[in-house]
Amino acid sequence: MPKVNDTFDADISALRAQIDDIDHQLLSLLAKRRKVTSQVGALKSEAGVAIFDPAREQALLASLKEKCHSYEVSPELIQDLFKRIMRDSYSSQDEKGYQKVNAKIEKVVVIGGNGQLGSIFVDLFSRSGYQVLSLEEQDWNNADNLLSGANLVIVAVPINVTEQVISKLNGLDKQCILADITSIKSTPMEKMLSVHKGPVVGLHPMFGPGVTGMIKQTVIVCEGRDLFACEWLMQQLQVWGAELKYYSAAEHDETMAMVQVMRHFSTISYGYHLMQEGADLQRLLDMSSPIYRLELAMVGRLFAQDKQLYADIIFSNGNNVAVMKRYAERFLTLLSAVECQDKALFLDTFTQVSDWFGDYAQSFLIESQQLLNKTKES
Repeated sequence: MPKVNDTFDADISALRAQIDDIDHQLLSLLAKRRKVTSQVGALKSEAGVAIFDPAREQALLASLKEKCHSYEVSPELIQDLFKRIMRDSYSSQDEKGYQKVNAKIEKVVVIGGNGQLGSIFVDLFSRSGYQVLSLEEQDWNNADNLLSGANLVIVAVPINVTEQVISKLNGLDKQCILADITSIKSTPMEKMLSVHKGPVVGLHPMFGPGVTGMIKQTVIVCEGRDLFACEWLMQQLQVWGAELKYYSAAEHDETMAMVQVMRHFSTISYGYHLMQEGADLQRLLDMSSPIYRLELAMVGRLFAQDKQLYADIIFSNGNNVAVMKRYAERFLTLLSAVECQDKALFLDTFTQVSDWFGDYAQSFLIESQQLLNKTKES
């Protein structure tokens, strides 16, 4: 046992008092910084400038990293700390209202505005000074009145009723923008283009339940018709902090088959397998390293969410079956290599995939390690 004497107690108490004082100074400085960033947000809102400025963020992080050596602090610590501080800064800027990009817009209607995703759009448009109305299932008897004079109509209903809802929108003003925010694009876009003769755009916000705004969130934009007339809407999304990525509807759906459909189906299949095997979840957690615990959490979280949503995504397009079948075939090919003890084939396949990932493999390794480091902090 180490010897602890009165001198030790006095010395460590004095040092801890210094640490407490420094921590209080840090708190005071963070509070001051937040007040300033709130003022920045007010200026940005007044000028119609986007809340999120990726170039500014990267420049600040690079500058701080360069200074780490002279201050003798860890660059990794500073990068992680200031990313968290900047997230809070964006939050403080988001507390204010936003600029109304297009003062000529008199009415926005969100069909399904009471839903999880639709309500986000209702809130953001309202905070930007637009007149926003929600049209819900029980409101269709009054739909003509609600939609009359609308400058923008956003369809924010479940995938399985999206086409049915769009088919009712053939009476919109020709200048009205018709948009949808479903996770598939080709079929809804075709339906919107056939029903409405005015501007059409497909949007896919790449975030799920729990998100309350668009700061640093990606929104996929698919051009339907007259994207120039939709430019004010694109600017408004950016003012809210969204990062826009432009792809065709076909490119979007092809990629979503990989990003969403296949991953969701694989996750559901793995959860189903665990259940059928009678796996003891607590024992799995007890014997899992942080990365496997995180992977198990990603499986479990899916089953805490809306089953209808995932069923709609997976069943949304018949072409998804072909992608999942190819995945199953490749799974069985690797399984056959293991069954036949053909380690050379397995290693050769691993090498081919590693080469295909290229530099992304290393960057994903670093990114995943950062996520794991965060899990240790909780």
